Amino acid sequence: MWRATVLTLYPAMFPGPLGHALAGRALGRAWSLEARDIRAHAADRHGTVDDAPAGGGPGMVLRADVLAAALDAAGDDGRPRVLLTPRGRPLTQARVREFAAGGGVTLVCGRFEGVDERIVASRGLEEIAVGDVVLSGGEAAAMLLLDACVRLLPGVMGDAASGDAESFETPLIEHPHYTRPREFEGMAIPPELVGGDHAAVARWRRRASLAATRARRPDLWAKYVASTTGGVDKRRESE
Repeated sequence: MWRATVLTLYPAMFPGPLGHALAGRALGRAWSLEARDIRAHAADRHGTVDDAPAGGGPGMVLRADVLAAALDAAGDDGRPRVLLTPRGRPLTQARVREFAAGGGVTLVCGRFEGVDERIVASRGLEEIAVGDVVLSGGEAAAMLLLDACVRLLPGVMGDAASGDAESFETPLIEHPHYTRPREFEGMAIPPELVGGDHAAVARWRRRASLAATRARRPDLWAKYVASTTGGVDKRRESE
């Protein structure tokens, strides 16, 4: 069973949304979740987990000794240990697949201004950001990462192939989707998708995926162009 351990100041936030839908139905069957309270490892009777930043400045910083005690109590069984922080490397679908293919993850949810840098080095934490945004804490980011991983576990999605053509599984984002009714407020489903010609459907989806990537994600489009044409933008393919 794929194991997720979350270190947080707010363990009652879990499983939260992860207890519903695909992830919730698979919880206890394909994966397990343990939320551990960082504050339980505070060194004083007041449950102090943070202190003022060295050198001054606003806010507070999570203490290295408290986090170390929490991580050590959780154990190190070889699973990746991840700190959710806006300073981390961007989470990618490729990294999600790597996590999902392993035995699970241990996630540390940051709070306040951040965590003492020494805990990152001393416990070998991988720093990951889920976007160029700053959240109140790492809990929402942890839920996002776990949801992305759990849906890829064997038996979680009804059709295992349904994840293979999604956005970010290739350098391109996914094509648009349509379903009944065939016409809605004067807008019809593209005729290529309802003619019964599977080759025409595949061609339309390919063109739509290329066009959407070029229009919405120029960063991904540049990577795609570089990987397929030696850097020459073959625009006709998406037109």
